Amino acid sequence: MFAKIYRPARNAMQSGRGKTKRWVLEFSPEMAKKPDPLMGWTSSSDMRGQIKLDFDSQDDAVAYAKRQGIPFQVVEPQEPKRYSKSYSANFSADRKQPWSH
Repeated sequence: MFAKIYRPARNAMQSGRGKTKRWVLEFSPEMAKKPDPLMGWTSSSDMRGQIKLDFDSQDDAVAYAKRQGIPFQVVEPQEPKRYSKSYSANFSADRKQPWSH
């Protein structure tokens, strides 16, 4: 029973940062999923794979894992690089590529 503590990244279909400020404790699967021969659905008898616990901070998640005796790994979030650029920079005279049309 191994857990991963991480902060979820935003979805590619999102422009906002909703649901990305909370930390999640999620258990790693202990066994591989297997396909059902009749229907073709994948199934698993591992019930911990369905558990996701939300926490307000990383410290709360780590404290919970330590208190329950759960081995864990913390995955630090990667912050996107923000480029501040004004609209008028598209039409500046010293552009690297000339603007014309």
